[in-house]
Amino acid sequence: MVLDESGLDLLFRSARTAERWRDEPVSDETLRSVYDLVRLGPTSGNCSPARFVFLRTPDNRERLRPALSAGNVDKVLSAPVTVIVAHDPLFFDRLAYLNPEPGLRAWFAADVGLAEETAFRNGTLQGGYLILAARALGLDVLPISGFDAYAIEDAFLAGQGWRANFLVCLGYADGEPERPRAPRLAFDDACLML
Repeated sequence: MVLDESGLDLLFRSARTAERWRDEPVSDETLRSVYDLVRLGPTSGNCSPARFVFLRTPDNRERLRPALSAGNVDKVLSAPVTVIVAHDPLFFDRLAYLNPEPGLRAWFAADVGLAEETAFRNGTLQGGYLILAARALGLDVLPISGFDAYAIEDAFLAGQGWRANFLVCLGYADGEPERPRAPRLAFDDACLML
């Protein structure tokens, strides 16, 4: 099976990064549906290290303010939902459930560098799945990397021990972007075929 043209448009060709948001809530059911798609995406060894914190109330998004770069404050505070895309450095504690391969937990537990690299890489991958799943379900998306990760971890993740990677604002865009789509690299500039 291949996505039809409208599916490709929805996910990639016509999709644009939201700049302004309508005052329209995103339902809990929609957020659960987004995650139900995200969790199906592949990760190495099915390690599934990503963790997501959905900030749905203005008060919780306001708690992000001190951690945000100046250019991101209005975008985040006006979004109906902001997701902290994080990863669990101790993801391997769940491997006995996620992967029947014996000895995986011990392998990662014995090598902190390997565990962190695996958690970051696969958690980032799952954050990409979040963007595509949200678009597939009709949400508009704004990924953000301009913030102080340590401040976000202190404010929201300290109890879990998770590590912040990036933010994703979700909602329904208010109008079309004011600027044309930024250029993208051509195949020959970004790819090698060996």
